[in-house]
Amino acid sequence: MIYDNKRVKIGERTILLRSAREEDAEALLSYMKIIYGETPYLIREPGEVTLTLEQEKNFIREREESARDLLLLAFENGAHIGNCSVSGLGNFSRYAHRCDVAIALYQKYCGSGIGRKMMEEALFAARNMGYEQAELEVAASNLRAIRLYESLGFQKYGTFPNNMKYKDGAYEDADWMMKKLVQ
Repeated sequence: MIYDNKRVKIGERTILLRSAREEDAEALLSYMKIIYGETPYLIREPGEVTLTLEQEKNFIREREESARDLLLLAFENGAHIGNCSVSGLGNFSRYAHRCDVAIALYQKYCGSGIGRKMMEEALFAARNMGYEQAELEVAASNLRAIRLYESLGFQKYGTFPNNMKYKDGAYEDADWMMKKLVQ
């Protein structure tokens, strides 16, 4: 799905929201390697980002061409600062009403309101794409993210114990959350 450029004011900041483009591929690969090292709440380690530039371009192209997927990017002063995605849960008719939503920002932008705005826009787009419910998975100890999701209407519907195992042997549970997009 193509999301038209939209400038939004968040406090004193002016943020540009738009769909990912093929020319963003290199910056997105670099971004992934950085954010996976900034927080323990994401599923990968920085060294596990092994996509090639061509693979990332193909991924972006597929999102652009899909009527049921969105890769939304945020920029401040021309610099990429975060992503939010909406993806269908497979090509099965019985799942056609469900989508997965995911978001990540560089840590210095977390708590600024940018993630909230991106999620609001992504959820609006998900409704327009015909989805009836949005789902996400969040590290159970990521309380700031959980508070954001709850404030957007998500409700916890389950916990996956020991979802991630860290290098030091510690485990992290995941909470599964869902929001109805239609009543």
